Amino acid sequence: MGVIASIISGALMSIQGVFNTRVTESSSIWVTNSFVQITGFAVCLIAWFFSGRDSFNDLFKASSKWYLTGGILGAFIIFTVVKGMATLGPCYAVMLILIAQLLVAYTIELLGIFGTEQIGFEWKKAIGVGIMVVGIVIFQWD
Repeated sequence: MGVIASIISGALMSIQGVFNTRVTESSSIWVTNSFVQITGFAVCLIAWFFSGRDSFNDLFKASSKWYLTGGILGAFIIFTVVKGMATLGPCYAVMLILIAQLLVAYTIELLGIFGTEQIGFEWKKAIGVGIMVVGIVIFQWD
């Protein structure tokens, strides 16, 4: 199930990035970002209403209050995705986004930060990232 969810997530993020970039062409990036966040909030409230209605007070039981800043990060994620896609195009932007996600996620695991279980360095994973970078170079090669 995790593999399927991850594939769907990647597809939806790419589609959302293109949609947000197109909407920004007729509005501004912060108006678009606000609309995306508000509509996302509405969907979350509807899903919450039908899925058991856990208490919002439980949010504040998070092991670190810094983890509650995810929505703030989301606003900047939308901003940077739109800027990247508008200037680089969807394919190149997504390739760079994926490499950045992979490098940051691997660093988080290597250092065991944000409550993540620490893992040891593996050359094969570093080589895999290198292959992705080479793939971008080949993809952009004219």
